[in-house]
Amino acid sequence: QVQLVESGGGLVQAGGSLRLSCAASGRTTGTYGMGWFRQAPGKEREFVAAINLRGGKLYLDSVTGRFTISRDNGKNTVYLQMNSLKPEDTAVYFCAAQMAGAASRIHNDYDYWGQGTQVTVSS
Repeated sequence: QVQLVESGGGLVQAGGSLRLSCAASGRTTGTYGMGWFRQAPGKEREFVAAINLRGGKLYLDSVTGRFTISRDNGKNTVYLQMNSLKPEDTAVYFCAAQMAGAASRIHNDYDYWGQGTQVTVSS
């Protein structure tokens, strides 16, 4: 079993930056694929970024060039650096892990989920 805990969310002005962290416990997740998803009020959960076990990355088109996903296997932690934030980035951000080790845009491919952290971007 893997437990995921997100942190780093908060309130920021448009154009600002935040770094989200996802700390895993229970098992070493160095061979897992890791992803970030978000869900805004009244909307479906949306893929944001993912990284596979070899460091290959995928991004949502609208965050490409602004967000960067990375992982530190020694710390069992995945990060999402978010720059040039926009009000439309406002959402609860969730971390997810999949045992297959792939980077996927599909939420059903993930085996474990965190509880989420709120990101609010004011205009």
